[in-house]
Amino acid sequence: MSSTYRPLMTQAGFLNTHEVSAWDEQGEPRQVSIAGEAPLTLYVDKQEVVTLMTLGSHPELLTLGYLRNQGFIERIEQIKSVQVDWEVSAVAVVTHEGINDLEQKLEHRTVTTGCGQGTVFGGLMEKIDQIALPQIQLPQSQIYGLLDSLQQHNEIYKKAGAVHGCALCQGTEVLSFVEDVGRHNAVDTLAGEMLLDDLCGHDKIFYTTGRLTSEMVIKVTQMGIPIVLSRSGVTQMGMELAQQVGLTLIGRAKGQHFLVFNGQPLIDYDQRPTPRPRSAAAAPGTKPTTTRRSA
Repeated sequence: MSSTYRPLMTQAGFLNTHEVSAWDEQGEPRQVSIAGEAPLTLYVDKQEVVTLMTLGSHPELLTLGYLRNQGFIERIEQIKSVQVDWEVSAVAVVTHEGINDLEQKLEHRTVTTGCGQGTVFGGLMEKIDQIALPQIQLPQSQIYGLLDSLQQHNEIYKKAGAVHGCALCQGTEVLSFVEDVGRHNAVDTLAGEMLLDDLCGHDKIFYTTGRLTSEMVIKVTQMGIPIVLSRSGVTQMGMELAQQVGLTLIGRAKGQHFLVFNGQPLIDYDQRPTPRPRSAAAAPGTKPTTTRRSA
């Protein structure tokens, strides 16, 4: 089979937002949009694997990326078909030759800190030891250019909130942007797109609006992407795993500000902004001022 191989797939994605009534801080009624959330139970060769809570925009890609990031498959050629049926809230995956040790992988699971509670199967925490990512120089100006490009996205978040966004980027270009109710769903959807289109990750940047936990680091590493950028923070285990595999880990990135938690020697500070002034309370030799409330 060639790299242009495509399994038989439905196209069952939809934009899942709803108009509802809410009341504002003045007690006034308003019509607002909220994000939808639907269960999608994943079956592989008639074996139930997991139920994902998803927005529903790219269920086939989500399924492929989930299977790839969990280590169930490595190549798109292993998949015969992916069929989504929202009437029964299920997706049925049929493989050509089955998945080795499927039962054993399903028995070994780790519940993670993913939105809506993520799960890692089959000893992926141990397999991370075997992965080393390429070390890519990253200009500061490229970080700023990419953040500017990303402002054009987050469509569902701007309309309804309650979702996370993830993007596959190259240089300052956003190649693909996905929103879902959980950041792990969004990253899996992009992983599915990379698997289907045979895209390599060594020259890409991954962006997420969510926090950089161990689960996110594992999944981005599985995708072969050497740089991850987030507007949120980092967990200790996420940082330790990034150090282990050589992932450049950048968090709290917004406007002209960011923090490099791993890979700082690879950052080319070619566009340093004006330093933020220190507050009097933080200046050396000064004491913070406190205000007492009267009894």
